[in-house]
Amino acid sequence: MAAPQNAERIPPHNEEAERAVLGALLLDENAITVAIQYLEDDDFYSNANRRIYKAILDLFKDGIEAEIPIVVDTLAKAGSLDQAGGPAYVADLTNVVPTSANIEYYAKQVRDASIKRRLLRISGRIVEQAYDIGVESRSILEEAEKNIFDLAENRHTLTFHSARELIPQTIETIEKVYHSKEIYTGIPSGFDALDSLTSGFQKSELIIIGARPSVGKTALALTMAANMVMNKVRKIPVAFFTLEMSGMALMQRLVSSEARIDSKSFKSKNLKPSDFKSLMDAAGHIYDAPLYIFDMPNMPMLDIRAQAMRIRLQKQVEIIFIDYIGLISSENKTLQSWERVGEISHSLKSLARELEIPIVALSQVNRDAQDNAPTLANIRESGSIEQDADVVMFLHRKKDKKAEEEPVWDGLKTELIIAKQRNGPVGKVEIVFLPQYTKYENLLRNSYTP
Repeated sequence: MAAPQNAERIPPHNEEAERAVLGALLLDENAITVAIQYLEDDDFYSNANRRIYKAILDLFKDGIEAEIPIVVDTLAKAGSLDQAGGPAYVADLTNVVPTSANIEYYAKQVRDASIKRRLLRISGRIVEQAYDIGVESRSILEEAEKNIFDLAENRHTLTFHSARELIPQTIETIEKVYHSKEIYTGIPSGFDALDSLTSGFQKSELIIIGARPSVGKTALALTMAANMVMNKVRKIPVAFFTLEMSGMALMQRLVSSEARIDSKSFKSKNLKPSDFKSLMDAAGHIYDAPLYIFDMPNMPMLDIRAQAMRIRLQKQVEIIFIDYIGLISSENKTLQSWERVGEISHSLKSLARELEIPIVALSQVNRDAQDNAPTLANIRESGSIEQDADVVMFLHRKKDKKAEEEPVWDGLKTELIIAKQRNGPVGKVEIVFLPQYTKYENLLRNSYTP
């Protein structure tokens, strides 16, 4: 017979497994190195077992072996011996298991029950908030997503791999690179000097592109995206999240840059028949490109994460661009600006690792970099971004009166400064900005035909 629906239900737990873990720890001083990979003291459901495990952890931190008399004495000094079941309960734990050989199995059982209890608490919180008419649904979703993500993030098991395990995988990777017809191991940006320095944008990396307003961050990101989706060797699927410009404005800019038609022509209506033909040809090339644009101002991180996972699954996108970090909104209005940016940068890095693709995010730099080349210290709320990013690069154009007086079609030399690269060298490369097309090009390839 099924139990009545209103019957009180006991939270998931495994008393036998908890006692088996503690017994193994008291039998074998080395067993703790296995247990700490899976368990914290609050993973134990029993209050007595939780206190005993914490005492054993404290002894381990002090380099003391957890023998029964020492554990009992530690609990007594903490005033928690009675709550831990007393000396007899502690001593009897070694009778639960004959050996410590299966501690990993029991630790996993305890952890599994703990995760289920935490999920119940999270779902209970969701139910409570859902009944509160004063709480917006978006806020509930944001908190639920964060809590579940944090739970999953904190449950990664520490482990190690032997050289015997890793060498075959390493050789396989080397063979793929050796036999590959592609020049770079990562996704090429289309800027030769940059790709030589980075070997392309690598999987699971968070790449930050910083610059002052109006220097051309969006133009650079859009040029890179265009280089990828219209690559002659292999068209690389790209997702582009635009939080500042509309999708239509972004596409108009892309079409005009590919057609090499002054973008002002769209507004002035001074299109010549030849210009119109060039625009139509460019639009035709872009039409079949695997470029997917998400257009939403002040998009919350929750939506970015959900849409990124969906487009990765459905369209197999291999890289994501986000324009830009400062416009990603947070449902938690109580966070300070630096806390919000820190939460976002950490989420982006975690998303890149989870999807196993590079994520390129744009960021503004502080005004004190107005005349000088930007540095890592100039990124707004730089601490978190600098820590989470694998690559940080800056756009910088020197203010040169002579250069400003030159004809605009000659292009503007721009420095692309690689200020941080976790797995490679830093340095700077030169590229060229064509303002009338809002497009960047390689320095050597830049030419103009009137």
